Amino acid sequence: MARDNQAIQDDIAYMRALAHEGRHAPLLAGPILVAAAIIFGIASLGQWVMQAGLVEAGPWAPLWHWVGAGVVFTAVLTVLIGRIKARPGAHSSANRAVGAAWSGVGYGIFATWLALAALSVKTGNWSWMAVMPTVVLVAYGSAWMIGAAMTRTRWMGWTALLAYVGGVAVAWFIDSPAIYLVFTVVLIAVALIPGLILMRQEPAEVI
Repeated sequence: MARDNQAIQDDIAYMRALAHEGRHAPLLAGPILVAAAIIFGIASLGQWVMQAGLVEAGPWAPLWHWVGAGVVFTAVLTVLIGRIKARPGAHSSANRAVGAAWSGVGYGIFATWLALAALSVKTGNWSWMAVMPTVVLVAYGSAWMIGAAMTRTRWMGWTALLAYVGGVAVAWFIDSPAIYLVFTVVLIAVALIPGLILMRQEPAEVI
């Protein structure tokens, strides 16, 4: 009986520690969001340059252009994840939940990109890829919704709504090279700026 009571007390203490850590640990995904915004924002501008005919590019250039951006982001992501795991608060309930959400977003975006690329190769119509900006922004909105729910932070909820609105906005320009300019602007609003905010909120040490 004494052993059972001790086990119950240990469980309660563990849950309290998790709750305490979750309240005080900041979200640590800021550097990843900043990296994504910069890398894919630059890639989006490059796509606009090609689509607008400002440079001559072969039919396969856009595909390899985005593949290159994905490779660069994967390399940077690997380094950033290693650094984040060593930060205080990285294993808090909030960071684990939000990290899982963004991981799901990343895998979902990648799978959708592969599906659209396969569809484009199959049909010979690469205009399918113009759907990707909307897919990305809707996925970002969902991840921000989870972040807002976990942290009860109002600005994250507004960021989620902005991402959803941005997803609809870029769809309006789907038949124009301007879609990639609009996508870059929305990325700045829903990834770069929020990422910088999260980075500024990270204390040197989480107590």
